[in-house]
Amino acid sequence: MVLGMAMLPTACRSRSTYEGKSVAALGRMLHDADPKVQAQGAYGLSLVGPEARPALPALTELLKSPDTLVRQNAAMALGHIGPEAADAVPALTETLQDKEWTVRRQATMALGQIGPPALAAVPSLQKLTADQDKWVRKEAREALSKIKSQKR
Repeated sequence: MVLGMAMLPTACRSRSTYEGKSVAALGRMLHDADPKVQAQGAYGLSLVGPEARPALPALTELLKSPDTLVRQNAAMALGHIGPEAADAVPALTETLQDKEWTVRRQATMALGQIGPPALAAVPSLQKLTADQDKWVRKEAREALSKIKSQKR
């Protein structure tokens, strides 16, 4: 049997491990022993936004993972939860010192997305405006602006 051109994209496409999963299932992925599965679970939760709040403790814990992509995706998911992720501000503030610029950048963005509840992170974010990486510096300035402009 010869595959028609119209069938190729569907036949060759594989689903990502996070696709079609509930928040609970994605949260269980965060506890998997495989960092690739953890990273996929965190990424999937980042697409959910504030509804991922139940995974907040596990995402916060993953900020300490030895895997760079896991830390990065955990920070991204926390940021997409938004102000509801205020409990993660201390852990995200610690993550601003990560050795990987991609993780520092994502933690910075997350704090900006959390907004005024991240006010305690302002001194650390101000230090990042002089970071060695230009993208981290840029995001630090933006995060400070978001946190301060939304202050009540």
